[in-house]
Amino acid sequence: MSVLQNGELVLYGFVGDNYWDEGFTATEVLEALAEVGRETDVTVRVNSGGGYVTDGLAIYNALSAHKGHVTVQVDAIAASSASLIAMAGDTIRMRAGSLMMIHDPSGITYGTADDHAKAKDALDKMATQMASIYAERAGKDTDEVRETMKAELWLTAEEAVEEGYADESDSAKAKAVAAFDYRIFANAPQRLTALSKRKNWSLAEASARAAATAHQPRQPKEASMTVNPPAAAPTADITGAVAEAVKAAQARVKAIMTADAAKGRQDLAEHFAYETDMTAEAAIAALAKAPTAAATPPVEPQQPSESPEAYAARRTAAAGLAAPGNPPPAKPTAKLSPREVFASRRNAVKGA
Repeated sequence: MSVLQNGELVLYGFVGDNYWDEGFTATEVLEALAEVGRETDVTVRVNSGGGYVTDGLAIYNALSAHKGHVTVQVDAIAASSASLIAMAGDTIRMRAGSLMMIHDPSGITYGTADDHAKAKDALDKMATQMASIYAERAGKDTDEVRETMKAELWLTAEEAVEEGYADESDSAKAKAVAAFDYRIFANAPQRLTALSKRKNWSLAEASARAAATAHQPRQPKEASMTVNPPAAAPTADITGAVAEAVKAAQARVKAIMTADAAKGRQDLAEHFAYETDMTAEAAIAALAKAPTAAATPPVEPQQPSESPEAYAARRTAAAGLAAPGNPPPAKPTAKLSPREVFASRRNAVKGA
């Protein structure tokens, strides 16, 4: 979804990527600002738990350079790098019940002691720059703000105004907070951590899903240096796990598509490889039992009212893998090929 909606910039979800089908990038914000025009007054609505520091900084600078009056409205939450974006507003308005949070950036480093030392220096410099932005907005001393960031500061709408991080709060009811794994923060309100658990908003699980189709991992996400990881989150090397997941997914697809049993059964092989979670062994065994394309009756595309499970059952039945008796296919409608579906899914999580 475009960030430009009805003349407003709507920055909801993860900063810099598309977790949980919600998110926005610096590029999208720059394109939206170019479309409205540099001199135009603009309202920026924020509802985000944060994300990548570099995207947050880029968006902050883009909004700061905008010639028209920028009104930032925090609809529900502006946490982490999203609170940095909010500082770019000429006017910062907090809706009743909304929250703001500032803290230190963080990342994951792998390598030698020198690698870790370099990462620490980079994070310290980035944190100092962020502190200067917060301090300038609130009229505070940079060192004071820096200590506040280390402690992780959560503010209600009224507190944000009192501390100088917002200009006004209004009586309009806040919207529901954007999807984000608030459990990664050290001092997040209990209602947000409970919501993350109930909704299963897990950055680790989102990363694992993305790894099944992504080719390259993105920059480290912004998170707290002192975190309370969710019980289900892995404690092992996340990057290593992502790489292994990518390799395993690629190996599975290759094994299915290059198997001797796939010859003459290309369409069914693509279905097993790209549209199911079947293991390579199970898919190859099923292919071996199926008739070749010449003997397989045509299968019409999945219908809008048809569930993926029903479509899969009808398709495998047509290939001779299930007992007859499926209902006759409905009128065909346009549908992407399995390879195009797989590519679109991969693009949807690209860079995660």
